[in-house]
Amino acid sequence: MAACSLSNDCVGDINDPGAAPYGNFINYYTFNPPENRLSLIPATLLQDLGCSDGQEPTLLLDVGCNSGELSVALYKHLIQETVCEQQSNGSRVHLLGFDLDEALIQRAQQNNPLPSRISFIPLDITSDTDALQDHLIQHGCSHFHLCLCLAVTMWVHLNHGDSGLLHLLSCLASISEHLLLEAQPWKCYRSAARRLRKLGRSDFDHFKTLKIRGDIAEHAREHLERHCGMKLIQSFGSTAWDRKLLLFKRRLD
Repeated sequence: MAACSLSNDCVGDINDPGAAPYGNFINYYTFNPPENRLSLIPATLLQDLGCSDGQEPTLLLDVGCNSGELSVALYKHLIQETVCEQQSNGSRVHLLGFDLDEALIQRAQQNNPLPSRISFIPLDITSDTDALQDHLIQHGCSHFHLCLCLAVTMWVHLNHGDSGLLHLLSCLASISEHLLLEAQPWKCYRSAARRLRKLGRSDFDHFKTLKIRGDIAEHAREHLERHCGMKLIQSFGSTAWDRKLLLFKRRLD
């Protein structure tokens, strides 16, 4: 996810991971391809969650979609349809991906093979969610049936502090029936700060003052269950980068 556009002084070393202090790596999926997550996510996930049982469309949300490769791969992974099923099933599933980095979104839009089913918009969720509400209204839904927040939490946390992280989780919980969360562990925070220092730049504004530390995934689970009306229903294990994929569901009570 990009929580801010790159400044001009990033251009010279944009291929260096440290040049993306908001997570907006320009070639992210070359070093973390979609298969790293999709191998853990069952292709039957939408059916398992009952997302396709009703008459209303099924809405998916990809938070911090970068250049869109994972969004497209996930859609194809979950919609394993035959030709005769295309109109009755696949056409009722829509995925919206967003990222603040407009250059990445432009690339996602240009390379989108399914523009009638997948859309990409530039958006900073830390300051504006109107476009997400408009999308729900457009499709006649009150919530996204499945929201993916994969490797986004750390960048919001580092750039917006503890309150920014909790606000992100609360916001996503308020608009989602199910939330698939991959939170970077604390060692990734230290690595990100170290890369920034190697480039001779100032540290992340909030890194030294963060009180939420240690097991970030556990902190996220506690907040979602205690304050956001969600419950953890499944863990799909850990990725090759040792990050847990946790699935939460909105409680009915």
